[in-house]
Formats: sequence, structure tokens, C-alpha cells
Amino acid sequence: MTTHSKRPLSWPLIVGLSSLALLWPLTGLWPILGDGAVRALILLGLTGAVWIGTVGFARVARPVLTLTICGAAYGFLNLALGGLLASTGMTGAGPSMLMAFIPSVAMGAGVGALAGLAAAGIQAMLGKREQR
Repeated sequence: MTTHSKRPLSWPLIVGLSSLALLWPLTGLWPILGDGAVRALILLGLTGAVWIGTVGFARVARPVLTLTICGAAYGFLNLALGGLLASTGMTGAGPSMLMAFIPSVAMGAGVGALAGLAAAGIQAMLGKREQR
């Protein structure tokens, strides 16, 4: 009986991609991208492009699982950093952040899973090109 081992997840890559969550509080401290929806769209678009491009073109093992974990960690980091900044008086966030924990992590995981599907699609397209 043979066992099929899957390639392991790249934890340094997951930590690195999740660290893009640092962009949100950093850009909030300095009005680089403005405020509100424009900043959110720019940062989400940039993060999504980096995640999909990196995982898709580098052919990272198990792209959906990798980016789902990245998304969950991103949601956690965003809340943790927001809470840290709130406790130092740097932002106006308060104790309601604790109530947002599960939705934030779940939303991040969902967005990460969608990005993982897109990255898997890129990997599949690249695989078909090489077979020609």
C-alpha cells in the first residue's frame, strides 16, 4: 500500500503574505491613500493581486488552503493591530473589536479561499501551456 504525501504548506510564505495586513494600519497613520473606501479598495486590490500572483505564478502547493490560511491570519492581524492602536489612543476603535473577531477572521478566510481559487486557476493555465 502506497501513501500519497502532499507537499507541505510554506509557512514562511503564509506569514509573509499575511503580513500585508500591516498596510492597513500603516496607511491609516499617515494619510497616504486618503480615507475610507478608496484606501480600502486600493489596499484590497493590491493585497489580492500580490496573493494571487505570488501563489499562482510560483506554483505554491495547495493554493486554496494556503490563501485561506493567509486570509484568516490577515483578518486576525487586522483586528489585533487595530486593538493595539486603539489601546495606545492612535485610532478611535474600542472594545467592540472583540465582537468583530469571528466575522473578521471568517471574512478573511473566505476572501483568501476565493483568491486561492484564482491562483489555482493560474496554475492550471500555466500547466496546460507547458504541456503543449
